[in-house]
Amino acid sequence: MEAFWVSTGVVALGEMGDKTQLLAMMLAARFRKPWAIVAGIFVATVANHALAGAVGSWVAALLGPDWLRRVIAVSFLAMAVWMLIPDRLDDDEAEGSKRRLGVFATTVVAFFLAEMGDKTQIATVALAARYPDLVAVVMGTTLGMMLANVPAVFVGDRLSRRIPMTLVHGLSAALFALLAVLTWFNVGKLIDG
Repeated sequence: MEAFWVSTGVVALGEMGDKTQLLAMMLAARFRKPWAIVAGIFVATVANHALAGAVGSWVAALLGPDWLRRVIAVSFLAMAVWMLIPDRLDDDEAEGSKRRLGVFATTVVAFFLAEMGDKTQIATVALAARYPDLVAVVMGTTLGMMLANVPAVFVGDRLSRRIPMTLVHGLSAALFALLAVLTWFNVGKLIDG
């Protein structure tokens, strides 16, 4: 259960102010079909994070436990620094597929591609390497994405005006830094016995 909740929290916070959240707002403003966009976000996230989780599990099997712990800790620390760099959306990311596909397919393609190499995808790789329960990690990261992006679809730019993104990015960076320290010193193992 820990893998699910940590994955949910890390990705929900990490996604705040991210380019895919901006993409959700943009798609909602352009298409005005929120349920098709939400469904597209869900499908794209499950596919992308399942792929990322598989990579994380492969890395975990490849490295020994001590090296794996250090790599994950450094990855979380890098994510903490990356969180302090705000994202902006390139309009070209969604523009190309918009004309050829419907709302659902456009959202799936745009979100899947926007997540490639993104903070939350890298976090999913690290979380899957950290926790052996791949399904719990992917379910958690998917829920985190939905928690951050569904409100963006429904309330669009009103949400971004009310929540100071610098505060959200700072809290997210602090969470990733805390995870890095806990992982480096293997605190979870000490607590578990």
